[in-house]
Amino acid sequence: MATRKSGAKSGGKAAKKTTGAKSGVKKGMGFGAAAGQIAAKDNVSPQAARAILASSTRKASPAAKRANPALKKVLPVKKAGK
Repeated sequence: MATRKSGAKSGGKAAKKTTGAKSGVKKGMGFGAAAGQIAAKDNVSPQAARAILASSTRKASPAAKRANPALKKVLPVKKAGK
């Protein structure tokens, strides 16, 4: 009789956990993590990095927004004095 390690399930490969509705879809980087990478790479403050990321997100092409609908969540720039 074959022995198996404690806690191991019989029957082959372990199942992958998915977080999205579609299986196999990998979740992308969040806004805070992306801003952190910009801050480290460009040696700027976290607040400036968030501003850089928001600006580039607003400038994203319509094709990029179709591919990643989360880009639509970034609000337009507030006008000063109003």
